[in-house]
Amino acid sequence: MPKVSDDYPGKKITDEQLKQLAVENYEEKKSEESTSHNFPTEVVELPSKGLLYPKDNPLSSGLVEMKYMTAKEEDILTTPSLIKQGVVLDKLFRSLIVGNGHGKKINYADLLAGDKNAIMVAARVLGYGKDYEITITGPSGNPQKETIDLSKLDNKPFDESRITVGENRFPFKLPFSKRTIEFKILTHRDEKELEARQKSNKKYNKTRGFDGNVTSRLASMIISLDGDGDPNNIKDFIENQFLARDVQALREYMAKVSPDVDLNFTFVDEETGEDFEAAMPIGIDFFWPSVDLS
Repeated sequence: MPKVSDDYPGKKITDEQLKQLAVENYEEKKSEESTSHNFPTEVVELPSKGLLYPKDNPLSSGLVEMKYMTAKEEDILTTPSLIKQGVVLDKLFRSLIVGNGHGKKINYADLLAGDKNAIMVAARVLGYGKDYEITITGPSGNPQKETIDLSKLDNKPFDESRITVGENRFPFKLPFSKRTIEFKILTHRDEKELEARQKSNKKYNKTRGFDGNVTSRLASMIISLDGDGDPNNIKDFIENQFLARDVQALREYMAKVSPDVDLNFTFVDEETGEDFEAAMPIGIDFFWPSVDLS
């Protein structure tokens, strides 16, 4: 089972959250079991190119093999309990992923966030085609309908010169405090553990009058501070010494080294004829059929 850590002494994870982590762990192991298949598949190139995964991890191939969506996956998409729990897309992706493109099963929990975005787009194309209709507002302020060709989405370029192949860790010298940190890009497993910690700390946050989502996310990402990997020292630095200007600089640097799908498109304002760039909105209708949650 993934290690359950806690940001605050005396704050224990609830039984329900522990159960959810156990389910995630079971599904991770299940996804690694080798099975044969006789259905059509497609191979998806991951934005990370596999460079940030350990060399013995199947995801280091930089590929994920996925099957076409069937009625079984529509059952998943239309299950209200999964939608309300916020796990429906993870259930869908687990069902669609076959392996790493070279006959080996992958561990879904190892996936980086940007690589999961590529899987999301591929799942939509394999399920309902490449055309995605959206409504977007241009500079004139008027909404207009557009049809996005999802097959034209590219992976965002990232600075490969700043990575060490096989390692998900990045050194960065904070420009104002001059401290040196190492950080990692969060995986699906990291995100689920972070989510569990944030839920367990809700009562604590209520007593102090504000949420700790920013600091808890930073604590999940930062591996070391000036060579010191003690989580308590890192936590103290984040809460009491991490300058907002340095946080912003870190975010900008992360954007340069984090692999992801480029969701930006250039549109033409129908009112003025002016070109404008905007990120493709992803609504509940990204996957069809839509479900009424009321």
